[in-house]
Amino acid sequence: MTQDVDTATAHAWSALGGDPESAGRVTYVPAPGVLPSRLPVRQLARASVGVCSLAAAELVARRSGRQAPAVRVHEAAVGAAFVSERHLRIDGRAWSPFAPLSSFWPTADGWVRTHANYPHHRARLLSSLGIPDDGTDDDGTARERLADELRTRPARWVEETVYAAGGLAVAVAEPATDRWPLIDSRRVAGGKGRAAARRRPPGEGALPAHGVRVLDLTRVIAGPVATRTLGLLGADVLRVDPPRLPEDPKAHADTGFGKRSTRLDLNAPADLAVFEELLGSADVVVLGYRADTLDRYGLAPDTLLERYPGLIVAGLDAWGWTGPWRERRGFDSLVQAAKGISLIERGADGRPGVLPAQALDHSTGYLLAAAILRALTERGDDGEGRHLRLSLAGTASWLMHDIRPEPASDRAEGGLPEANGAEVWMAETPSPYGRLRYVRSPVNYEGGPDDWAGPPSMWGTDPARWL
Repeated sequence: MTQDVDTATAHAWSALGGDPESAGRVTYVPAPGVLPSRLPVRQLARASVGVCSLAAAELVARRSGRQAPAVRVHEAAVGAAFVSERHLRIDGRAWSPFAPLSSFWPTADGWVRTHANYPHHRARLLSSLGIPDDGTDDDGTARERLADELRTRPARWVEETVYAAGGLAVAVAEPATDRWPLIDSRRVAGGKGRAAARRRPPGEGALPAHGVRVLDLTRVIAGPVATRTLGLLGADVLRVDPPRLPEDPKAHADTGFGKRSTRLDLNAPADLAVFEELLGSADVVVLGYRADTLDRYGLAPDTLLERYPGLIVAGLDAWGWTGPWRERRGFDSLVQAAKGISLIERGADGRPGVLPAQALDHSTGYLLAAAILRALTERGDDGEGRHLRLSLAGTASWLMHDIRPEPASDRAEGGLPEANGAEVWMAETPSPYGRLRYVRSPVNYEGGPDDWAGPPSMWGTDPARWL
C-alpha cells in the first residue's frame, strides 16, 4: 500500500482548493499492470478517484461533525472503472462504444480522427465530404468511400470542412506544449440566505451528499460519470435531456446508475416552466453542452448564478473555456488526437494510437465530482455559490505535463487494462435494459457505499420532479 504523499494526488487536491496536508490521507493499493501506456495514465486515474474519495470523506466530516474517515483506493478498481463500458454486459452481451466511422484515417498529409457515434454526427461527416449515406454501414461501403475521400485531402482542410458542417473530425497533431488549468473555481457572493435554507441536515450514517439536489445536463461519459458518483454519495440526481436527441441506451445503461432521467423540451413554454421550477430548489447544476446552446435558454452560468444565489454551477467542456476552439464540439478521442496524445501512443507501424481507456473523460468526471463535493463543503461554511469549470483539454494538459511518469519497470508495459482481478469489482442487477453485469464505483472511504443505490432507469422516462 502506498503511504507517501502521491504527487499527482497532491497536485489535483491543491487545484481543488483542498488543505495540502489532507492529500497525504489518501492511500493506494497498487496494481501496476492496469491501464498500461507511455503516458502516466495509471497515476492520472488513481489520483482522480483519490481526490474524489477524499472530497467525499471531507464532506462526511463537515456534515456529521466527526473526524474524516480514512481513504483507501484500489488501483485495480480504478482500472476496471475506467473501462466500465468494456466490462458492461446486458443479458450477457457486450457492446462497443465506437461506431464504424469513428476512427483514424490517413489523409494526403497526415491523419485525422473522426467521431460519428451519434447518427446526426455520422450524417454531417459524410454530407460535408459529399458522400451519400443510407444510414447503415453493413457492407462497409461508407467506410470505403470515406477512406478514399480523406486520402486525397489535407488533414486541416478535413478538420475545418467537417466542423463547418456540424460534424466532428480533427487533424492528428504533434504533442501540444500549451497548458490548461486543471480546474477553475470562483466563489459567487450573495447566496447566504438561500443556501442556508437549502441545507438539509443528514441523518445518522447518511451519505455525504444526502439531500443535495443535482440537475444533470450532460451526455456521453465525463459528465454522467460525475453525476453518477454524486448519486452514489446520496444526491438526488435528475438528468434532463432534449426529447429529440436520444442517448445511446447502452451508454446510459453504463452511466445511469443511481440517478433518474427525464426529457424536457426547453423550447416549449410548459416544459421550460417545469425546468425553472426544478432550478428553484436545485443545489447543483452540471452543464455539459456548449455555451451557445445554453445561452438561448437563459442557462449561461453567470445568468444562473445571478438568478439563483447560492447555486453551484459546474461547467464541463472539451477544449477549455478560452481560445479559438472554446465553442467547438469535442470528445475524448478527438482531444487525444488534437493534443498530440495519439502520436505519443502511436504503434510500431506509425499509426496513431490511443490511451488504454477514455481516460480524459473518466478522469475529468471524477475531478468534476470532487470539485462539486468540495464546493458543497465550502458552501456549508460561507453559504456562497460557486462557479466551477473543467475541461478534457485541462485533464490532457495535466496528464502530459504535470504527472511524473514512473519507471518503465513499474508501468507493466503490455497487457490489458482489465488486468489485476477486475471480476472482484463487478456485480449484477436486473434493470429495465435487461440483466446488467457492471463495474462498481472505485470511490472509497471508510464506511462509504460499495455499490450504486439502484440500476439505471430507462432513459428519459422518469418524472421531472425531485424525490
